[in-house]
Amino acid sequence: MMEYKGYIGKVEFDPDARILHGDVMGIRDVVTFQGRTVDEVEKAFRESVDDYLAFCKERGEQPDKPSSGQFVVRIDPALHRKANMLATASGKSLNAWVAECLDKEVGREMPRRRGSSKAVGVMRQVPSREKTET
Repeated sequence: MMEYKGYIGKVEFDPDARILHGDVMGIRDVVTFQGRTVDEVEKAFRESVDDYLAFCKERGEQPDKPSSGQFVVRIDPALHRKANMLATASGKSLNAWVAECLDKEVGREMPRRRGSSKAVGVMRQVPSREKTET
């Protein structure tokens, strides 16, 4: 997975076409990208996000955001109580403590890759959104 401007891209290999194909996850609009190498697909992902944001701006629409930063979690009351006690013991609010725990766990699953990319012949697709007349 890749991250750029808060958007997450997931890449899969298409053995028939022999390309790397990706989608921007977590939004309603369809934003795809592809390339033949890792560098190409990384560059195509960034360009697709930039094109999507420019497309929305041209149309005067707000782009979908992948996450708002807020979500509701329903857990067993006993687990809630234990988490609250651990947060209090560490001198943090429950929200701050949970965010820290999630950050640690997510960091294990999604290592960030640093570095620059160079690519030629990048292929990408920008979504089309129809405005509904009322």
